[in-house]
Order: sequence, then structure tokens, then C-alpha cells
Amino acid sequence: MAHLSQAGYRITMPRKAIAEALLDAEVPLSAHEVLARAQACHEQLGLVTVYRTLDLYEELGLVCRVHLKEGCHGYVATTPGHRHVLLCQRCGRSVEFAGGGDLDLLVADLERRTGYRVRDHLLQLFGLCPDCRRVGA
Repeated sequence: MAHLSQAGYRITMPRKAIAEALLDAEVPLSAHEVLARAQACHEQLGLVTVYRTLDLYEELGLVCRVHLKEGCHGYVATTPGHRHVLLCQRCGRSVEFAGGGDLDLLVADLERRTGYRVRDHLLQLFGLCPDCRRVGA
């Protein structure tokens, strides 16, 4: 929440409830799931507020929108900075990881070969977490 106030935004009860719902989740949550969880702390919370807050948090780098296999998307809490997400295809658990130099090399190579100038990217990896790999083995 400190990052929110440092960016000049008030820490309201709805914003706090939404942040707590995301921080407590081990899997990506849809906006409707965020609403259901956050209403436990703030009953008057509405879906429009959830969407607006998720957009704000995404803009500030506090959440990451991830694409799920069902064709939908969900949200996971993330730490500010250049981050990516690894999702378990079986249980849905997510892990974030920092973007790094290897991607910079890839982007530079693609720019050189194609003539494009890359302005942004989305990297999301799918696999099986250690627990699901043990169950499936």
C-alpha cells in the first residue's frame, strides 16, 4: 500500500480490501473472484470499483494481468518493476520472476532482424509446479 500512497493515491477501504484479496490468493483471480473475496472485508464494494482498482494497480505495477487457459484472464499481485509470471497448468498457482538481460538480448536481436522497435512485451510461461509434477509422476 505504500507504493500506492507514494504515487499520490489515497489508501481507501475498497483499495485495501482488493489488495488483501489479491495478496492472500495463491492463484490468479478474476475480477468477480476479487470482488467476492474483498467483500468479506468491505461489504459495500462493487464490481465497477474492483475493475477500476485493478486497472490502477496494473498501471502502477502492483498487479499483473495473466492469461488463463480458459481464454479468460485473471490478476496476480506482483512487486513493482519489470516482472513476468509462471503459471501451473494443473492447479493454477503462479510465481513471478524478474525480467532480465536475456530478454533484452532477445528483443535487441528481434529488432535488428525485423526492423521493428519493441515498445513493450508480455511474457507468461506455463508448466507444472513441483507439487503437481509429484502427483503426476
